[in-house]
Amino acid sequence: MGEMSNQKHILVDLSHPVRDGMTTYPGLPGPVIEDHMSWEDSHARYASGTEFQIGRITLVANTGTYVDVPAHRFRGGADLSQMPLSRFIDLNGTAVSAPTGARDIGPEVFRGLDVAGRAVLVHTGWDQYWGTPRYGMDGHPFLSASAVEWLLSQGPAIVGIDSVNIDDMRDLTRPAHTGLLKAGIPIVEHMTSLRQVVGTRFRFNAAPVPVAGMGTFPVRAYALVEGD
Repeated sequence: MGEMSNQKHILVDLSHPVRDGMTTYPGLPGPVIEDHMSWEDSHARYASGTEFQIGRITLVANTGTYVDVPAHRFRGGADLSQMPLSRFIDLNGTAVSAPTGARDIGPEVFRGLDVAGRAVLVHTGWDQYWGTPRYGMDGHPFLSASAVEWLLSQGPAIVGIDSVNIDDMRDLTRPAHTGLLKAGIPIVEHMTSLRQVVGTRFRFNAAPVPVAGMGTFPVRAYALVEGD
């Protein structure tokens, strides 16, 4: 849900919480969240009445709402630490809704829009199935190859979707990942609450930790929507 951040903007969280054992993508293990140092263990290290907790999380990079950069798809491609921060923060955003029930989302959904240098977010509504077996099943919405070609011709800064995959999971060539990441355009998958930003003016942010040698990492994606 959105919340007021100041008198001029509404803050909309576009990320799923990361929880112990949850499933993000079918076949990938869920995160393990545990104590490295518990509150009780810390009592032996600090003065009476002073306690701390240090957590530990073990996860695959593709957990929760995450961003892919070129190194996810291409050997030698830019990794998280090599991508300019400007690709992820303070971007003008454009959000569109795919037709209800559509699977193969074509370029017509972007007709008439200026997306150059912008965060382009595609609302499909598939996030309603998050946390259920259906979320990772066949039948999810995805961008068609022709939609990807159109986006590549326009040069967006980043592209996001609220589905389990921006590609058809049955298409093992992964045209959206291949085309966008080859062009240096990051991809944000497993987004949520995009309905709240469709048709609005907003600034988009989704910065990952700059991990050297990795091409994917969870993000806290959010939008600052201009108020009345």
